[in-house]
Amino acid sequence: MIHFNKPPLTGNEEKYLLETLHSLKMSGDGVFGKRCQKWFEERYHCSKTLLTPSCTHALEMAALLLDIKEGDEVIMPSYTFVSTADAFALRGAKIVFVDVRPETMNIDERLIEAAITPKTKVIVPVHYAGVGCNMDVIMDIANRHNLFVVEDAAQGFESTYKGKPLGTIGHLGAFSFHETKNVTSGGEGGLLLINDERFFQRAEIIREKGTNRSQFFRGMVDKYSWVDIGSSYLPCEFQSAYLWGQLEMVDTIQTHRLNSWKAYYERLEPLATKGLIELPFIPEGCIHNAHMFYLKVKDLDERTVLLEKFKELNIGAVFHYIPLHSAPAGLKFGHFFGKDIYTTRESERLIRLPMYYGLTLEEIDAVCEVLIKWSAR
Repeated sequence: MIHFNKPPLTGNEEKYLLETLHSLKMSGDGVFGKRCQKWFEERYHCSKTLLTPSCTHALEMAALLLDIKEGDEVIMPSYTFVSTADAFALRGAKIVFVDVRPETMNIDERLIEAAITPKTKVIVPVHYAGVGCNMDVIMDIANRHNLFVVEDAAQGFESTYKGKPLGTIGHLGAFSFHETKNVTSGGEGGLLLINDERFFQRAEIIREKGTNRSQFFRGMVDKYSWVDIGSSYLPCEFQSAYLWGQLEMVDTIQTHRLNSWKAYYERLEPLATKGLIELPFIPEGCIHNAHMFYLKVKDLDERTVLLEKFKELNIGAVFHYIPLHSAPAGLKFGHFFGKDIYTTRESERLIRLPMYYGLTLEEIDAVCEVLIKWSAR
């Protein structure tokens, strides 16, 4: 059995979890929580980061920080996870989906400006597979139209765009530490990156259920009280302890994943040269993080046959998102602007191959052998 994913385990996670268990601080923002946030702020030159229980929560915080209200419009790709849209739909926003670039599955930045109306408030680029969107164009559009940009960098940990870490370019960014990601905080977990100082103080308040509790513990106020809307967006210290065990080994994890990605590419490149499959494309100026390795076949029928073959051989290859605009909630809370030329068609061609820290070259060879034999049919 070759699994699609195995959560990374580096060796110190258990020790740090036990330290937390025997500590006097388990509710969050303890030693490990503060250590992790400092790590991100220093490594990514980000002024402020806040750990959250999930990337979903980080995106919900972003929607609250930007005062999204009923009737506001938020532009994003349809090819993304439901949380990208949910976070803003929860505040009453109308989701405006636009088409993707087929070579990267990222939002087509050339279509954004035409989708803007007087109600538009936010653009949400999603960095698919840890490959950066064209952020120069997106930020230019946002600046000219006085819009906010929230980077959904759930898959973008350790990826860069023109030397800048993904998640640090827009006004706000969000990482995921779900067990399928490059690093995890014990199954779930997220991070809000705050790149605009206007949001520093309020972000802490929203995260602490709408109270100024963080200011109280820093001695800035003599008592804390309810001062704004908010929710419980503070992860427990166990999540942070687990995450710290991963961050200590991040270079080792990343080197392994990048080597696995390269091995897949080299073994499958002959099939791509023959036009039998399409391999991932990395635009100039983008450095990816080997979050996933995917390929594309001719159509849905071909994908169905291949996935069934992988299943028979106990190999965990899978497809990815069903475009949100075609889902019942997508029809209710949003609409697709322009023509769906690529989103649905390309989503039906895409297959994700096993990718995780610890994947062996022998397992990669076994996965590729299935595709090589299939191509020679």
